[in-house]
Amino acid sequence: MNSYTDTSEPIDRRTSRSICDAVGERLQQHLRPLESDLPPSLENLMNQLRKQDAGGRQMLQN
Repeated sequence: MNSYTDTSEPIDRRTSRSICDAVGERLQQHLRPLESDLPPSLENLMNQLRKQDAGGRQMLQN
């Protein structure tokens, strides 16, 4: 039998999203490969997607 009692308070959706985004950003920073095996053209497209994704997250937070 589990004797653990949950005494935490629920968090709102905006706070939850902020926490998830922060964790995701840190994981991306720490797990990003140092060198890419992608051709330069695909690497450029990936960089554009990262910028768009970051911009979209900023819009959601406002």
